[in-house]
This record gives sequence, C-alpha cells and structure tokens, in this order.
Amino acid sequence: MTEERMISPKLREEELALDTSLRPRRLADFIGQDRIKENLKIVIEAAKERGEALDHVLLYGPPGLGKTTLAHCVATGMNVNIKVTAGPAIERAGDLAAILTNLRKGDVLFIDEVHRLGRAIEETLYPVMEDFALDIIIGKGPSARSLRLKLLHFTIIGATTRLALMTSPLRARFGVVYRVDFYDQPAMEAIVRRSARILGVGIDEGGVREIARRARGTPRVANRLLKRVRDYAQVRAEGRITEAVAEKALAMLEVDELGLDDIDRRVLATIIEKFEGGPVGLETIAAALSEESDTIMDVVEPYLLQLGFLDRTPRGRVATRRAYQHLGVPYEERPGQAALF
Repeated sequence: MTEERMISPKLREEELALDTSLRPRRLADFIGQDRIKENLKIVIEAAKERGEALDHVLLYGPPGLGKTTLAHCVATGMNVNIKVTAGPAIERAGDLAAILTNLRKGDVLFIDEVHRLGRAIEETLYPVMEDFALDIIIGKGPSARSLRLKLLHFTIIGATTRLALMTSPLRARFGVVYRVDFYDQPAMEAIVRRSARILGVGIDEGGVREIARRARGTPRVANRLLKRVRDYAQVRAEGRITEAVAEKALAMLEVDELGLDDIDRRVLATIIEKFEGGPVGLETIAAALSEESDTIMDVVEPYLLQLGFLDRTPRGRVATRRAYQHLGVPYEERPGQAALF
C-alpha cells in the first residue's frame, strides 16, 4: 500500500526536518534494543582504541524499528561522517565508484534495502568490503584493462527487511550482524514521551499508554500516531492528549486496541471469509485485496505473526483462532486443522 502526497518543497523539507529531530543521535539516547546497543558500544569502543574503522555491520528486521537511526548513532559514536544511499539507487559500477572514492578514513556508508543491490554491483562490493580495493574495467574488447583503486578503510552498514533475499557471499562479508526486534510496551511508552517532549505536545500518562500500545511495537508507527493524535487534540481537545482524546483520535484513524489498522483487518477478513481461514497463498491474498504481495509480507504479516493471528504453513497462510476471536467471527475447527495451533 503506497501513499503519494503532493506537498510543496518547503513543507516537505519541514516535515523531513521534524522526522529527523525525533531520531536519537547517540546510542545513549536510543530507547530499546538493549542487546544490540551494548554490543555496538563494545565494538565501537574497541575500534576506536585500535584506531581502526568499524567492521561492516548488517541490521535486519521489519521496517520502522530504527535501523537507519542505529546507523547514524554508530557514525556519531565513531566521530565520523555518514553517507546514506539505498540499494536500488546504485544502478551502475560508476555510481558506486563515485560514492566510495569520496569517503574519508573511518566514514560510514549506510545502504538501505541492501538486498536490492544489483548482482553486478554486489560483485563489485566483494573486494571493496574485504580488501578496500575497487576494481574498474577501462575500455572494451581486446584493449580493455583492469585498474585497481585502493580505498581508505571505511564501514558499510547495510539494512534490510528481507535477509533471505541477500546472497550468502554478501551476508558473509558483514562482520557484525544483528536482528532488530519489535519493542516492548515500556520502551514504546518511553519513545512516545520523548517524541511528545520534542514536539512540544501536552500529554498525560493515559495518552502515552494508549498511543504506545497501539503502535505495533514500532517507533515509526508511534511517532506517526502521535502526530495525528496531536492534530486531533489541537482541533478538538484544547491541545492536550489524554487517554480519552487518544482513544477518540485513534478510533477515527481506524486503529484498534491492538494496533491493527484497516489493511491488517482486511487481510485477516479475506483469509477467514473468502478462503475459509486458509491455507491460502500470499499472491492469492494480494490479488484478492488489490495490494502488493511485498506490502503484505513486509508490513502486515510480521505484526500479525507476532500477535499469533496468522500462521505460515507449507501450503500457505492460515488465520488462527485468535484472529477469529479478534474479528468476532465464530471459529469452527476443521479436520486436521488442530495440528496447526
């Protein structure tokens, strides 16, 4: 489900600046992911003591959990600059060469959606990541010759939501690999409080809890909901977010008490009502909803799986008893289905 917005360049810049202001710049300010933070602190401190560039880092997990923010925090911790790009943006070896030759010693190159790098670009990266050398072919045909450029030591931080789509040789070249998980309720509440303080929003503990518990364990979702509830409170509640105000605002946004929105409920309802609870293939679900299968797999499924509303089987997706109960649909156990739950 893609959303296109037509806004003026000035408003877009202001919105991007606001989103950036909500991001922690240091690991000490980063809320949650304690295991990853502790490990990163150790490798950063060790690299600084040796006077070396940090080993290449791979962060994977569902979208919106802070992979980009962690990359910026690592760069800050190493006291180096960070260059940001994305896998699909690097189309030719010349694009990659232009980026790499402009990096200074110790700098961080953050590649979002690293699983979407082209095969030719990926193969060019192998000697870059291992030997800090860039091989360039000059000319064509019999007169072509290979030129090897030595690069300053730097760090690549890759982020992906689809680890399985990365080739084994590329994965093996990352020395530090961490999975970024969903956040628990206390961490989500701390994130909402911090963001509300930065945005200058008046909010009580009831409002914090209500937004946090409906944010799907995802900071990006929490910040988005906070901004929309802030708008509602500004227009209809004198600017202060209470539990009741948050409930009314989120009801208007069609976000239920577990954080499920319209597309989540439509996916579950489609499996239950059109396909008798499953099993049903991902592409079939996507076609029935007129949605992209990648949207369902990357955005919808991870949270439904975490809640226990959906089960992946060799034959397809199956809605669980909990999903029926949440939607208020009577559950009838079919022969052979009990073994799934």
